[in-house]
Amino acid sequence: MEDSFGLYLVMTNPAAGYENCARAAVAAGVRMLQLRMKKAPREEIVAVAKAVREITRGTKTLFIVNDDPSIAAEAGADGVHVGQGDMDVAEVRARFPGLRIVGLSTHSLEQAVAAKAVAPDYIGVGPVWATPTKEIPDAALGLETMAKMIASVPFPAVAIGGITDAEKVQAVRKAGARNFAVVRAVCAAADPAKALATLMAC
Repeated sequence: MEDSFGLYLVMTNPAAGYENCARAAVAAGVRMLQLRMKKAPREEIVAVAKAVREITRGTKTLFIVNDDPSIAAEAGADGVHVGQGDMDVAEVRARFPGLRIVGLSTHSLEQAVAAKAVAPDYIGVGPVWATPTKEIPDAALGLETMAKMIASVPFPAVAIGGITDAEKVQAVRKAGARNFAVVRAVCAAADPAKALATLMAC
């Protein structure tokens, strides 16, 4: 996958609905789109994932499912994003060879350095700032630690956590992040296309 893809959209309870939000992402040329539906029933996640797969199929938008490689594989997604407590990268690749991309969350410099041994396709680096999107949030890294983590790995890295507006996007970019993930900045917007246009112009 490419090193620099810019905005990475994580869809969690989008105000406009999952399918409308996915269509806006594809129309905007978003390169990475993740479906994250914490605590939803498996059948519901699979149904939404299959719908989003159809929207992204044949486009430049790569479709990633959060946490569960079995759902990602069932939906025909391009990949899966796993956390530190989920199935490890090597096992995902062994059990689900159809998934082309495996991303891994990292929350400290030590975790980022350790990720080099398992060689995910990219890492998430965060949270850069405090964020309410997790029930038990990890400690905010700040821009300096974020920059060190990104510089420590040979594969793409995505800054995530509290990136809620254009000013924050510019701050992470200035600190060295080529790629940044947004959640609320788009999902809370009634018009996701407008929100994406503003953030992608940064």
